[in-house]
Amino acid sequence: MAKIAQTKTSGASTMEELLGQAGYAFKGFKRGDHVTGVVSEISGRSVYVDVGGKTEGIVAEKEYELSKDYMKTLKVGDKVDAVVVSPESDAGQIVLSIKRAAADSRWKLFEEAMKNNATITVKGKEMNKGGLLVEAEGVYGFIPSSQFSRAVIENPAALTGQLVEVKVIEVDREQNRLVLSEKAVTEAEEVEARKKALGLVEVGKIYKGTVAGIVPFGAFVSVKIGPTSRKLCGASKSEQSLEGLVHISEISWEKVEDVSKVLKEGDEVEVKVIGMDEDTGKLALSIKQLSDDPWKAKAAKYPVDSKHAGKVVKMMPYGVIVNLEKGIEGLIHASKMPAEMVFVENQEIEVFVESMDMEKRRLSLGVVVKDTKGMIYK
Repeated sequence: MAKIAQTKTSGASTMEELLGQAGYAFKGFKRGDHVTGVVSEISGRSVYVDVGGKTEGIVAEKEYELSKDYMKTLKVGDKVDAVVVSPESDAGQIVLSIKRAAADSRWKLFEEAMKNNATITVKGKEMNKGGLLVEAEGVYGFIPSSQFSRAVIENPAALTGQLVEVKVIEVDREQNRLVLSEKAVTEAEEVEARKKALGLVEVGKIYKGTVAGIVPFGAFVSVKIGPTSRKLCGASKSEQSLEGLVHISEISWEKVEDVSKVLKEGDEVEVKVIGMDEDTGKLALSIKQLSDDPWKAKAAKYPVDSKHAGKVVKMMPYGVIVNLEKGIEGLIHASKMPAEMVFVENQEIEVFVESMDMEKRRLSLGVVVKDTKGMIYK
C-alpha cells in the first residue's frame, strides 16, 4: 500500500505540488488586484471569502467600521467584489477590502430609493451658500436651498447635526453626485395637491390672482385654481392655490424699470398662464398678454423714412432712446448721432425712421438736421 501511495505522489513534496499534479491550479494575487469571490464563513466581525487562492481571503478588520451596514447584509454563499490589500498576511491569509463593493451597494440603494420615491434618513453635516451637505450611508449628499421646506428655509443651518428625512431626486455615481430634497417629504401632501391642481390648468387660460410678493425680476402671484375650467376662473370652495411668476417683461407692454411702481403686495390681478413647470408646480404668468400689443397697431404710423417729433428719455453708451408716443420708443445709435449735436434727457428733437423690427418691437431712428439754408439732412 505504501508503495502504491509513493507511486501516486511521486515527485510531490508539498501540498501545492500534489494538487498541481491533480490538475488544480491556484490563482496568484498581488496588491491592488480586483477579485470576485464567494463568502465562505462569517464569524463575528470577520468575513472569509473564497477567491480561489491557496487560502481563503479575509476582509481587513478596519473595513468593518467603514462598511458594517453592508457587511451585516452578507451571508454565506454571497458573491462579493473585493480588492487585494495584501496577498499574504502574517497568518498566511489574503487580506481583502470590500469598500468599493459596499459603496456600490449604497449607490444601488439610492437608485432604488429614487425609483420607488422612497424616504431615506440622512445626517446634516455642514451648511454652505448653496445648501446643506449631508452624510447618508457613508456617502456625502447635498440638499440645495431650493429643496428646503418653508418650515426650515429661514434657518436651514439648524439641520446641521440632525437626522433629516429626505427623498432622492438625482443619483450619479460616476460624478459622485447625490441630490436630495427635504421638502419632498415634509411638503409631500402639498406638493401632490399642487400637481393635481396643475392638471386643471391650461396654458392660455385667464385666472384671478393676488400679488404675493415683489422681487426685482417680477412679481409672484397666488392663483386660485378651481375644479372646473372656465374662460375666467374665480373663487370656489374646492380651490387650490398655485403660485406663479409674472416676469418683469410680462407686466406691461411698456418697459418696466421698477416692479414696485406698478404692482403692490395684495393687489388683485388677472393673469394669463403662458407656461408651467410640472416638477415644481409653478406657473409662468403674464399680465400684459391680456391685451393686444399696442406697438403692433401703432407701428403702422411709423413707416420707413417718415419723420416724427420725439423726446429723449434715456442716455445710453450706445446711443439715445427717444419716445415718440406712449408705448413707442426708438433708438438713435451712437454712430448716427451728428457730431455737432449734444443730447440731454427731455430734449425735444425731430427724427426719421431708418428701419423697423416688428418681432423685437424696435425702431431705428436718425436725426433730422437742418442747415442754415433750411436744407434737411438725414
